[in-house]
Amino acid sequence: MTVLVAYDGSDPAQQAVTYAFDEYADDEIVLLRVVEVADSFTEATIQAIEETLADRRKAASETLREDLTELVTTTDVEYRVETAAGDPAREVVRFAEEHDVDHIIVGSHGREGVSRVLLGSVAERIVRRAPVSVTVVR
Repeated sequence: MTVLVAYDGSDPAQQAVTYAFDEYADDEIVLLRVVEVADSFTEATIQAIEETLADRRKAASETLREDLTELVTTTDVEYRVETAAGDPAREVVRFAEEHDVDHIIVGSHGREGVSRVLLGSVAERIVRRAPVSVTVVR
């Protein structure tokens, strides 16, 4: 089974990672960090956008690995780190569809934006659009 964990560095995302490692230690775990694309990029050239996204994806991947070093206390769990660029909910769902993911785990809300009453807007959109079961950790 392949388990996808959406990770943005927030406390709920860290709790989602901990949950995944506790509950799915024997499965393939993929941690996905999505770099959001800001609207201001629409005026830039395609090449500049690609260079900026490549730099952001590299930085996000490095930050994620640093965060995980502090967060993960066991070496028994195998996982891999992936990054994507775009709208977080859309990219999580797309990754799940394209990589034969069996289950998605997300934090209840991220670090930005106004939280909804029960779920953050990204978590809610993932739950609504995901092709597989989703666990929301709070």
